[in-house]
Amino acid sequence: MIEIIKAIIYGIVEGITEWLPISSTGHLILVESLIPFEGTSEDFFGMFDVVIQLGAILAVVVLFWNQIWPFALTEQERKKNGGKGIASYFKKDIWILWFKILVSCVPAAVIGIMFDDVFDALFYNPTSVAIALIVFGIAFILIENWNRGRKCRINTLSEITYQTAFLIGAFQLIAAVFPGTSRSGATIVGALLIGVSRTVAAEYTFFLAIPVMFGASLLKVVKFGFAFTSLELILLIIGTVVSFIISLFVLRFLMGYIKKHDFKVFGWYRIILGVLVLLYFGLAGI
Repeated sequence: MIEIIKAIIYGIVEGITEWLPISSTGHLILVESLIPFEGTSEDFFGMFDVVIQLGAILAVVVLFWNQIWPFALTEQERKKNGGKGIASYFKKDIWILWFKILVSCVPAAVIGIMFDDVFDALFYNPTSVAIALIVFGIAFILIENWNRGRKCRINTLSEITYQTAFLIGAFQLIAAVFPGTSRSGATIVGALLIGVSRTVAAEYTFFLAIPVMFGASLLKVVKFGFAFTSLELILLIIGTVVSFIISLFVLRFLMGYIKKHDFKVFGWYRIILGVLVLLYFGLAGI
């Protein structure tokens, strides 16, 4: 029962932090340092903290279904697409969006597959997480100050070019290397720097998470193997379901929040948390 409660806590943390630009992986590593699982295999958590992100992915799919599903299946939709032929079953603008998302996936996918284990060994620790929290917290504040009053040149998803998509993917690579950076934070910061509006940057980040997080989860499961114990399988299912439920609320909150506010509050949060983490683990090591 205690391990199930821990899985629920992990799911809540994942659901809250996955979409806010404050690093879900970083928070999960910190929580695991405080309340680690008992009775699981040594490598279980390294797989668990990635796979429960599938719940967060499902929340995006549910909430943004009409914006990401590339097929027009109803009579009304077919008429809007100009007829009743086979071609009218395809939503051209959504297909183009998915091609751009795949372009954004290339940098992190290539580097992640080649060096995933190296990054895990070097940077998956509280000190690295704390430093990344602070550095990107400062970056959020500086970029929001620099961006204040500037006119965004990209205000709709359709205005994102393939070149812009690749650049956003390059920023995502930073999060693939350094836990604590935040995948959503890195892509949003990158998008803001190249002139994407805050709302479009957030939406594109949500959609980009679908193939990225699914691929990362699949990679972790394959490396871990499918020989789960009954306890491990229960913990994985509970964490995933809880992260899905929490993500539904967090996504709605964030889309409403960014229409009226900037991201500086998350920058300050990251800095404060990073300092506290350094102090806590520094004192614990004395």
